[in-house]
Amino acid sequence: MQTWRERGAFGMVAAMTPSESLQPIDLPQSSVGAPLPHVFADEHQLLIGYIAQVSDPNWDGSTARIVGPGSDDEVCVLVSVEDYWAFQFGPPNDEAIEGHRLYHLGLTPYSSFEVLNSKWIAELEIANRVHACHRPEHFSRYRHIILTFHDSTLEFIASKFTVRIVRGSVRAAVLGAAEIR
Repeated sequence: MQTWRERGAFGMVAAMTPSESLQPIDLPQSSVGAPLPHVFADEHQLLIGYIAQVSDPNWDGSTARIVGPGSDDEVCVLVSVEDYWAFQFGPPNDEAIEGHRLYHLGLTPYSSFEVLNSKWIAELEIANRVHACHRPEHFSRYRHIILTFHDSTLEFIASKFTVRIVRGSVRAAVLGAAEIR
């Protein structure tokens, strides 16, 4: 990654990265109605579960199917994030996605993206420079991932993650994965 330096606030030298861009990643699409994303996090693990979008060829559009966190016959996606640095979860929802700072780069609802040349990773690296053992190259292994849902958006910084499809309730999938470790 090509970088250059710029003098920032308080005279600190800040690494600047090239412009951010979005690259779609291949994760199962979340339900457009009720993905019910669940997040379990501590200092060592981040688990994300959501209900996947499944098309029913017999559905005529005249009824609504109600699901909840305990609905036990759902196709769920479980994302196990390893070596994560940070995450944020909340707005915007699908109706306010245009307010996200990366919308102009192609961010869309019900999708998954990697942010290339992430400003968030660059900011974390800059903030960590006060650490006695700081190594800028340490941050090159991290990826910035965005998952957009119906009512929320989740972003995380991590070196890697795995994805599994499970059948059952989204709540049980996340809690079960949390107990395995």
